[in-house]
Amino acid sequence: MKVDGIPYRTIWPAADDPGVVEIIDQRHLPHRFVIERLASADAVATAIRDMHVRGAGLIGATAGWGMYLAAREAADLPALRALGDRLKATRPTAVNLAWAVDRQLAALATVADPQERIEAARRLAMTIADEDAECCRRIGQHGLGIIREIAARKPGQPVNILTHCNAGWLAFVDHGSATGPIYAAFEAGLPVHVWVDETRPRNQGARLTAWELGQHGVPHTIIADNTGGHLMQHGLVDMAIVGADRVTYTGFVANKIGTYLKALAAADNGVPFYVALPSSTFDWVMRDGVREIPIEQRGNEEVKYMDGVTAGGAIAEVLVTPPGSPAANYAFDVTPPRLVTGLITERGVIAPVGEDTILAAFPEKRA
Repeated sequence: MKVDGIPYRTIWPAADDPGVVEIIDQRHLPHRFVIERLASADAVATAIRDMHVRGAGLIGATAGWGMYLAAREAADLPALRALGDRLKATRPTAVNLAWAVDRQLAALATVADPQERIEAARRLAMTIADEDAECCRRIGQHGLGIIREIAARKPGQPVNILTHCNAGWLAFVDHGSATGPIYAAFEAGLPVHVWVDETRPRNQGARLTAWELGQHGVPHTIIADNTGGHLMQHGLVDMAIVGADRVTYTGFVANKIGTYLKALAAADNGVPFYVALPSSTFDWVMRDGVREIPIEQRGNEEVKYMDGVTAGGAIAEVLVTPPGSPAANYAFDVTPPRLVTGLITERGVIAPVGEDTILAAFPEKRA
């Protein structure tokens, strides 16, 4: 995707130093575009934990590159596994993180020579990133068909799409999952308009989704989180597309807190509710997502404080709650499959959503 007309991915190896990986530091968006250089596995762990990078696909790709940096640091395989465990502990809900670390460890387990191990880790990190971008491109093409069908039923009018959080190219290596179909439709000349949930407490919708849609020229409107149900009641939402941080093979969807409420509102108003995800986001072990998926609880300062640009142009953080009031910060919730119209994956749209249909799309996972 492009920033001020210049194409970027969200993570890439530095051109001037083989021991450095560069990322877009998303903490500063939309007010500043900052590129951060990561030169160690610990720096990668910090970037994931403190949300310099975020989003299922990008967390996985960053973990892949983190294992490359770990291979440069680790004297032997036990040390490499220890660094991998440190990376996996940073964000417990997103399944792509452990998937990427374990994929690297499995590939490197039989490589005895340290230099060969480094080169193998670099190749696999690049492969993981390339696969993520390609999966999102294909998700976009499969989702495009759904938007075409809706557009055909309302010729000359925009297809109004509700999003939640950020599952755009900033959450992946490129294209995005939930935004992949939107960008594909926009490029195909279909009229689209996106309702962008602000997505408290970190405002990933208002800060990130709106920023990247604006960079690409896609019509959009930022709304408060609790507006979606009202819009659906009045026929102003044609479909919802969200991303996911983990989806069980039985169809339970863990995504940014508030997703479940949007799915309930969509079901009550007959609005199609789609979840877009690459296959790397599936959990092939857990069955009951409500009881089994670990839900990350983050610091209460994310709820109590907000930052933004002041009238004088400075970036400032302000307290928005009573100083002594406690706050809880559950980062994700779980939407059951009965509320999901379909899963948009790189292999196509899976509907109805359930164990049988998911495993039919991925038969190699039946074991």
